[in-house]
Amino acid sequence: MINENEISTCVRKALDGYFKDLDGEKPCAIYEMVVGCVEKPLLQVILDHAQGNQTRAAEILGLNRNTLRKKMKTHGIK
Repeated sequence: MINENEISTCVRKALDGYFKDLDGEKPCAIYEMVVGCVEKPLLQVILDHAQGNQTRAAEILGLNRNTLRKKMKTHGIK
């Protein structure tokens, strides 16, 4: 089972690689980039776990169901 520390380690490694690849270029919009990369697969996994039940998925995520639906629409998740 993956734990919070493992997720943090993955994010740190990915961001370290990102900064190395910038090769001196100025970074921008990193928060949006990271959230955009992580949010869609997170929603998909939780929805699969909840067998498509949006109310249950929202509960698992700690979100309001309408917020979940908005995020699903943003990411093209049906």
